[in-house]
Amino acid sequence: MVTLAESAGLTASPGQVAPGALEQVRELLNSWLIPNDTRQPEDRFDELASRSSWTRRDAELIRELRDDLRQVVEDGGTAADNLSGWIGRLGIQPVIAGGLITYRHDGSPAAGTFATVMAAISAGTWARLKACPDCRWVFFDNTRNGSKRWCLMTAGGPEGRACGTIAKVRRYRDRQAAAQAL
Repeated sequence: MVTLAESAGLTASPGQVAPGALEQVRELLNSWLIPNDTRQPEDRFDELASRSSWTRRDAELIRELRDDLRQVVEDGGTAADNLSGWIGRLGIQPVIAGGLITYRHDGSPAAGTFATVMAAISAGTWARLKACPDCRWVFFDNTRNGSKRWCLMTAGGPEGRACGTIAKVRRYRDRQAAAQAL
């Protein structure tokens, strides 16, 4: 099965892939993106919804959920409390089974996605989903201390991203211009 990112020519480097079902959430979040070649925001959600064969109602709900989740990821998690309303809205109930907390829901795509998010929040892996401050690509920070800021530092191919290097060069040039202005 070809993922949305692959069909768009945008694949995550191995260091950006989220563990387990959280990878599907990361791909959902990246259905809105800023391609390197145009630098114009694109919403490719309809491609994902079409490939996933969601009903119109499911697609509308998942798009709304995606937008709320993107806001939380882009804010660095500070808006995570705003997600609580989705629990009641999707009818998700925590269940303790075998010493673990799982989530019961109606089986809809939005509820399944949000149950994955809730599991990631309780496991502490949700905070490692981050959005690049330049291209806003959502990646999974697998560094030991969780301090990764940019999607990538080197392009690694024609579709690759190098936002970290670009930002460093931009800051360097700004410092040089400021020094010459003195």
